[in-house]
Amino acid sequence: MKEALAYRDEPLVEKIDGQIVSMSPSPAVEHNRIAGNIYSIFRQFLKGKKRCEPFFDGVDVHLDDDNIFVPDVMIVCDRSKIRPDGIYGAPDLVVEILSPSTLTRDRGIKKTVYERAGVREYWIVDPLAKSVEVYHLREGKLELDHAYIVYPDWEWERMTEKEKAAARLSVKVSLYDSLDVDVREVFEAF
Repeated sequence: MKEALAYRDEPLVEKIDGQIVSMSPSPAVEHNRIAGNIYSIFRQFLKGKKRCEPFFDGVDVHLDDDNIFVPDVMIVCDRSKIRPDGIYGAPDLVVEILSPSTLTRDRGIKKTVYERAGVREYWIVDPLAKSVEVYHLREGKLELDHAYIVYPDWEWERMTEKEKAAARLSVKVSLYDSLDVDVREVFEAF
């Protein structure tokens, strides 16, 4: 017997360059865990700060008439963009977590549209590679700032002390002077 859950009656869709695109099925557990970790880090840091607000998966972002996305996590600092039915305008920071069905869109057309809309910082998180690619908006272009990687234990053990010292494990969020995210916490399980 199949029961329909109210929140799953309608398929989740995004509008990309004027075309309605079905989103992948419900996210895998690891995808949800990563999104929750990032949201929790952002929420804890922003707690008590009135200017910016983090949002978790499920909130529509109306970038323009032809592009309505549902990012996995985002931060919005212009509160006039926040409305009861979604965000209207570019968030300041957007996080997309890759899945096999969204990989090409997240790295391609969505990155281009976020860039055009003026998203200041864009993260592409790869659960399989345990990596976080961080892009910053510079002169109207989202450029790769750095790719942060959680090294497997076997690889970490083989690295020299110099290589370990050079490994960047902390993402400096460009929106704030004091927010550094340990990339290992992004992929941490409870």
